[in-house]
Amino acid sequence: MTPVVSPTPGVTPAGTPAKTDREKLSETARQFEAIFVRHMLAAARKTDFGSDLFGSEALGTFREMQDDRFAEITAQTGSLGLATLIEAQLARLLPTAAGTAKSEG
Repeated sequence: MTPVVSPTPGVTPAGTPAKTDREKLSETARQFEAIFVRHMLAAARKTDFGSDLFGSEALGTFREMQDDRFAEITAQTGSLGLATLIEAQLARLLPTAAGTAKSEG
């Protein structure tokens, strides 16, 4: 029988270092920005300017994929800066090394 070994703090089972709270926050803020941009583009695509000469289900699928990719690139490059603002706002609430949250102000 193999003994159970407790995991090393700060290291994942695969042996890679665990992400810090700040890294997780940064990644989540970028993901939120991508979701926001996707929804913004989807709302813009819903506008109707009259006849739909070139519309098809395939074209709709292509545009959706195109918008998804555009949203991902926008969030990764920080073009809008929304993720940076979200991260800065929420980083104040992260615990410090002393174990307490930073004070608001």
